[in-house]
Amino acid sequence: MTTAFAPFGLSILVPVVLLPLLYVYLSVSPRDAGWLSFFFGFGLFLSGTYWIYISVVIFGEAPAWIALVLMLGLVLIMSAYFFAAGWLISRFAQGEPWLLLLVAPATWVFIEWLRGWVLTGFPWLAVGYSQADSLLAGWAPVMGVYGVSFMAMLATTAILVAIMSEGRQRVIALAIVVLPLLSGGILKAIDWTEPKGTPVKSTIVQAGISQAEKWLPERLRPTLEFYRDAAARASDSELVVWPEVAIPSLDDRVEPYIRALQADTDNTGRSIVFGILEREEIRGEARIYNSVMLVSGDRRQAYRKRHLVPFGEYFPVPPGVREWMRMMSLPHNDLAAGDDVQPLLEAANGEKLAVAICYEDAYGAEQLYALPDASILINVSNDAWFGDSIAPHQHLEIARMRSLEVGRAAIRATNTGISAFISHTGKVLDSGAQFEPVTMTMDVQPRQGSTPYARTGNLPIVGFCLVVMAAFWLRSRARL
Repeated sequence: MTTAFAPFGLSILVPVVLLPLLYVYLSVSPRDAGWLSFFFGFGLFLSGTYWIYISVVIFGEAPAWIALVLMLGLVLIMSAYFFAAGWLISRFAQGEPWLLLLVAPATWVFIEWLRGWVLTGFPWLAVGYSQADSLLAGWAPVMGVYGVSFMAMLATTAILVAIMSEGRQRVIALAIVVLPLLSGGILKAIDWTEPKGTPVKSTIVQAGISQAEKWLPERLRPTLEFYRDAAARASDSELVVWPEVAIPSLDDRVEPYIRALQADTDNTGRSIVFGILEREEIRGEARIYNSVMLVSGDRRQAYRKRHLVPFGEYFPVPPGVREWMRMMSLPHNDLAAGDDVQPLLEAANGEKLAVAICYEDAYGAEQLYALPDASILINVSNDAWFGDSIAPHQHLEIARMRSLEVGRAAIRATNTGISAFISHTGKVLDSGAQFEPVTMTMDVQPRQGSTPYARTGNLPIVGFCLVVMAAFWLRSRARL
């Protein structure tokens, strides 16, 4: 299943891999279906998120046993969701293929949404992401990534029903297989948003500095000089975007540098967008934010990351554990979260930008407050934490889905790759090499208008799934 996602992109494997699992749901007891589904999820997340070990041990310099505990803990939690999906689908379907046709997609997608929300959530490896290049991607602007997951599950379940049926029923099942693909292809041809004004000449700057060197004191000045020089060379670009915490320092420690950037853009019509740590004193307490700052002449704006990474940017542990982490020289201080709704960054040319920092872009519904006002998406990240693994490729695939959902082009700047320009249809227009300095320039077309998904979010698809599950729950109770 992992190879259905980036960087492999074998989306056709989704039905091949899921057909045996769906057959299990029809063939065994709910408890056994739950456990077999659990081990399916265990294999998927162990192979699909092994890069957590790399980030914690190699770059976080934590003991290997801590990395194993964190990684296996996450895998077990995600597998528990698969247990719930398997148990419920088996319970609802009661061995009847035609009931499975509606029950399996609805229950699978509801559980998929649930694991992306409960306890801050972890929406990685949702089935819909694997379909970013298939005909089913046409459903993304209508129902979002979970709608794409639903259609993928519906088509796959219909294949199983067709195999297990005969005569007219088989013909109907085969028609249901084709329907999501055919309608997805038709929807893919629709342009849900329209161009707004003229293209914005934009430049992405990627320093390619490894995580091991990024925070070394002796690297600070060369890093600052690299980015400022790169911005100077892109003097004809209206928008220059640097990665997450491109400036590895607190803002008040590099204030002269920020003022110099403002002077560089004064009366030029240019805007520079960059990641930095922002410090704020509130009632004598210092709060530090993972921020994106936009400077243009005497104007300075900031967006503060709202959805923080547990055990990466904040630590939901008792004080005693936090003190032990401090003694072990492990990260132990929390970053502060920004407000849920923040003013949009506005470039010098008037274009409003919807910003997502790092894995915030995995939570598409949380970004919808910025629409339809925002005309361009900005995603900055630091995927250097994951080395040369599959994680940066998976993250780029997620960013592509966000563009698909809302019909907006995206500018994605990362510290070591994969930096990219993404079209409003989710196509990668240009991308830079990993682990190398990269400067890319492209005209980005702002867009206006709203896709159906941008107006409604996940409510329609999740609500539909919940209604289906409730109906079959009542049915199964009545038959006891």
